[in-house]
Amino acid sequence: MSACGPDAKPGLAISAMRVLRCAAVLVAALASLVQAQAQTPAPPQVGVILQGGPWYAMVEGLRAGLRDLDLKEGKDYVLSIRDTGGDLNAVGDAARVFERDKAALIFTAATSVSLAAKKATVSTPVVFAAGTDPVVVGLVQSIRAPGGRITGVQFSTGEVSGKRLELLRDMVPKLARVVTFYNPQNASSIESAKEGREAARVLGIDFLERHVSTPDELEAALEAFRPGDADAYVAVADALVESRSDLVVEMARVKHLPTLFTQERITERGGLASYGASYPDVGRLSAKYVQRILSGADPAELPVERVTGLAFVVNLTTAQQIGLSVPAAVLSHADRVID
Repeated sequence: MSACGPDAKPGLAISAMRVLRCAAVLVAALASLVQAQAQTPAPPQVGVILQGGPWYAMVEGLRAGLRDLDLKEGKDYVLSIRDTGGDLNAVGDAARVFERDKAALIFTAATSVSLAAKKATVSTPVVFAAGTDPVVVGLVQSIRAPGGRITGVQFSTGEVSGKRLELLRDMVPKLARVVTFYNPQNASSIESAKEGREAARVLGIDFLERHVSTPDELEAALEAFRPGDADAYVAVADALVESRSDLVVEMARVKHLPTLFTQERITERGGLASYGASYPDVGRLSAKYVQRILSGADPAELPVERVTGLAFVVNLTTAQQIGLSVPAAVLSHADRVID
């Protein structure tokens, strides 16, 4: 019979001894439990830095890809997400915190975010999703041998600015002037705008560039825009502007301005059209890098992979709202038409 059991016979001295014995048993059990918990390591932290808006689609893809690889969130890894809302200074701060907290790696969505995270950290591995050639902007040494602690996935955004202009011209036959907004400190945006500028010259279109370095500056530029300033809006690669794409969509709706974005999610939310890679697909492919690094692989030896698929999406509801009749020939080439 247990000394702590209910059948123990009463007695003052004996009861006191039994109480002490019971307390000792409980203390020992508690100590064993604490020791067992201490021996169970916390799952590795995967820091995620993004600018908000449609970039969350990459996180959806990342989670799906990790599930496909049989990794369970909360058990095999923990995602810690930092939405910096278009502020690149906040990206650096978030990256330094992740490194201080010994995150296993950092996943960065967008070229500008990836560059800022690289600059702000010293030793933490980084898996990037970049819409610009990572060699050109200095993220890696080469595609096949990235070197250092950074690797990831490249998708087409900046280098198809010219194609977006062609599609926009096909939708708006009398197109003469287009406007774009971007951060002039963003290396990816500079390359994308350069291609757009050159394509516009070939097509005989005026390419109006509006520089915005903060969300507040973007909002002010959108408020200042007048319908006669341009015939349409075309996006270049810029995470800041894309994170505030809802503001661009609303301005274009009110001022009946055709728009062509980089991302399908923005078209679903009211943009006229988009041409670019699938962000969920980019995130899903990135999961492979996260899994390998968590398993001990060296980022320097993981070649950069590229997502080559691009989708042209048109929102006919938006076209009707702004009074635009999209030619049937254009719709026949769309990968998806939203009614």
